[in-house]
Amino acid sequence: MRPALSIVVPHYGAPEPTRDLLAQLAAQRYEGAVQVIVSDDASPEPFTADGCDVVRRDRNGGFGSAVNSGVAVAEHDLLLVLNSDITIEESFLAELVDGAEPWMPAVVATRVEEPFGSRCVGRLWPRPRHVVLENLEPLARFHGRPWFEKQLGNDLSSWDAPVAMPTDWATGICLFMPADAFRAVGGFDEDFFMNCEEVDLQRRLHRRGLPTVILPAPLIRHIGGGSSDSARRSQWLMDARLRYHEKWHGGPGLALGLGSAAVVNLAWNSARALAGRHVDARGGYERQISLVRHAWRNRR
Repeated sequence: MRPALSIVVPHYGAPEPTRDLLAQLAAQRYEGAVQVIVSDDASPEPFTADGCDVVRRDRNGGFGSAVNSGVAVAEHDLLLVLNSDITIEESFLAELVDGAEPWMPAVVATRVEEPFGSRCVGRLWPRPRHVVLENLEPLARFHGRPWFEKQLGNDLSSWDAPVAMPTDWATGICLFMPADAFRAVGGFDEDFFMNCEEVDLQRRLHRRGLPTVILPAPLIRHIGGGSSDSARRSQWLMDARLRYHEKWHGGPGLALGLGSAAVVNLAWNSARALAGRHVDARGGYERQISLVRHAWRNRR
């Protein structure tokens, strides 16, 4: 028998993706007890389903808050956090647990495939320069090139590696870890509404001696981005990045760097407009500065 698992699936929005995932979990070829918990983050339509525990939050608090609410009723020693908008094979749980066993205690993630291709799940600890470079539009043409992806904080050694690889942190689509370690550090920091909560958690776990490891299998197929519009996602991301910087580094360095990037982008796009390109240089600048100002005002 394999070890017992508590699986937490944070949910918000349309019920169909979460119900699809529940059906895939019910079909797993896994010889061990499995508790599935759906944490409904105050969805407009309350989530209901058979064969799982449903925790209904009375306020929408974001990803980390939803997971924390689910973990509060978790019964088993091993915890798996899964995004709701994923597709997994019937051997997923068995492969994940078997691959993670030699590394435990640890935070374990696995390979993810997006509609546009493989995702680099392994990341380096975020630095201000990673975020500034990502926001410089003159450099956008270099995205996807290994040397530039490394400059953005992607851990290329874990990208499609044929063996398990330690990394600094892993994206939060799938995180497998001991439940007692999660609880010992207080779970997710609920000051993060969306984005950066997983790196903050793993940094605190790393301080307790838990590594983060990327497995080469099983594969997850991820859709993503379906429950909110792009403008809100951009603001959540900027808010989270400045909040993370304030917590772990402090000072105005990231905000100043992003403001400088906005000025560079304004000059770049103004030149493109003069060359006949259809681009709103001033509008783009104002949107970028607005994101940074909002994040700076709302950092904690």
